[in-house]
Amino acid sequence: MALIGDNVATLGDIAKRLDKDGKIDKIVEMLKDTNEILDDMLFQEGNLPTGHKTTIRTGLPEVAWRLLNYGVPQSKSRTQQITDTCGMLEAYAEVDTALADLNNNTAAFRLSEDQAFLQAMNKEMASTVFYGDTSEHPERFTGFAPRFSSLDPDVAETAENVIDAGGTGSNLTSVYLTGWGANTLFGIYPKGSKAGWQHKDLGEVTLQMTLDDGRTGQYQGYRTHYKWDIGLVVRDWRYIVRIANINLSTITDANFINYLIMASERLPDENLGRPVFYMNRAARTKLRLARLNKENVRLTFDNVEGKKVMAFDGIPVKRCDAIVSTEAQVA
Repeated sequence: MALIGDNVATLGDIAKRLDKDGKIDKIVEMLKDTNEILDDMLFQEGNLPTGHKTTIRTGLPEVAWRLLNYGVPQSKSRTQQITDTCGMLEAYAEVDTALADLNNNTAAFRLSEDQAFLQAMNKEMASTVFYGDTSEHPERFTGFAPRFSSLDPDVAETAENVIDAGGTGSNLTSVYLTGWGANTLFGIYPKGSKAGWQHKDLGEVTLQMTLDDGRTGQYQGYRTHYKWDIGLVVRDWRYIVRIANINLSTITDANFINYLIMASERLPDENLGRPVFYMNRAARTKLRLARLNKENVRLTFDNVEGKKVMAFDGIPVKRCDAIVSTEAQVA
């Protein structure tokens, strides 16, 4: 559901507006089934063909108390322009025409075969949302973890929103609290594109393969091209909180709950964006087990659009297995 009055919406909302034949809609629904973050991640068209340029406020103006017959010094806020780029994720799905035509429903069979490619692209996208780092992989976009990778405010301003759960070693995980909104953080797709997602049926082509004896064999097949161009814009870093260094085998239920409370208190205004907690299956399981303790009244299951959604203090808790349990310690 789009935020009222904003020009941002989920991929599902955008797809329904852009395509009337159902192809894009169906694909987006399939992606949503395997990655809950797509239910919440808001998107808008970038203002650049390759990304989005944003002006963010980095400092407030100075104000002063005035005496009679005494002036007030001039002041202004400090701003900075940041350009976030989109990554281009692509795949080609191919299937033998003889196999696809066997069941007399070629289109449906091809789509069923393509699901593996769609799920792989979805998994890669979700991983990039959390761990993408353009300093290591310039063809991708920068995700949450590299933006919130230090506990030292002298190293990174975002350290203010990184909570240390005390775990050490390399078998750690993180929990993220995000506040999606037009003035906080959102996904982007390139200017002039269809929600960043393109699905093109290339029809019947001649495919090649290497035979066992090393020769090249040819056969007729159907080819589909999938292309997904998206990026991530963080206009206000205060609306992302990372609980880092979580060792699920040693952290107590009480401490886990305490860190979630601390995270929710870091958001400047829960009403400005749409707050959501993200954690992997192991972390969410631990949280659900903590709910068995009747004193944990903050954990509830709410009915949202016919679906039961776990919530902590009214904030949805979503599962996203792209968040790994093998993170290195944030120092």
